[in-house]
Amino acid sequence: MDMHYIRRGSGKPLLLLHGIGGSWRSWQTVLPALAAERDVIAVDLPGFGETPPLAGEVSIRTLADAVTEFLREQDLLGIDAVGSSMGARLVLELARRGGVVGAVVSLDPGGFWRGWEIPTFYYSVAASIRLVRALQPMLPAITSNTLGRTVLFAQFSARPWRLSPKVALDELQTFVAAPSFDELLHNLAYGEKQQGAPKGSIQQSLVIGWGREDRVCFPRQARRARELFPDARLYWFEESGHFPQWDKPQETVQLILRATSGQQLPEVIPTGAQQRTAQPLRTAVVAGSMLAMLAGSIWLVARQKA
Repeated sequence: MDMHYIRRGSGKPLLLLHGIGGSWRSWQTVLPALAAERDVIAVDLPGFGETPPLAGEVSIRTLADAVTEFLREQDLLGIDAVGSSMGARLVLELARRGGVVGAVVSLDPGGFWRGWEIPTFYYSVAASIRLVRALQPMLPAITSNTLGRTVLFAQFSARPWRLSPKVALDELQTFVAAPSFDELLHNLAYGEKQQGAPKGSIQQSLVIGWGREDRVCFPRQARRARELFPDARLYWFEESGHFPQWDKPQETVQLILRATSGQQLPEVIPTGAQQRTAQPLRTAVVAGSMLAMLAGSIWLVARQKA
């Protein structure tokens, strides 16, 4: 599989798989620190970044096949792997298959939604990509100011105003240019359901990390992920949204290095109150806030250009 990737650092190899719409640049907030300890391979998955799309169906199954082929060609089978969002579901699938990856860290994986959560995920993210595409000419100006970053990343980050303009712009420009985005988004929501792995079938370390303030994959879904992957341990990021590598970069690095070196991690099971932190009303409030802030952001950009 001809897959674009970057390789940094030295030591034991570590694979990084980005989320839907992203690229290897989605890891730039943690890449230097990881590369100081490990030989890091961060790929552009097919249809994203600089890797051409697959010839046929784009799904978790076909992406897992492509990553497996890439690892085989690079003599990297058994590599420790970290995934984010869609990439987090992808590393779980690779772990479930057996013999493909070693220790795994899955950060806020998709695919564990039910009922109203499915259309909420699909239509909210679909609306976000349409908005980003419509604003493409103005993205450099919008991401350069705090209000603009807050508008466009409110669903994905617990503290979007803290994102660097470069990280924000790189991510949004990659979203716009991803030819496989729409098909994969639909398949993630309405396609094949994620299969689990029976207890005792995964021998390597498996950690599922989740942001307490995730507004894409709600924290209540962590329990379902654990039920399908009973060999996994749960790790919670406080004050973090869907991308801990953005909101909690230092903690994310520490988790990855510890989990892939066999160190034991504390596990906190969420209480009922904590599981209810992301309900439909909260999601609606976020969406309304995004629209209101969008109007202000466009006005600000127009004023700056005047």
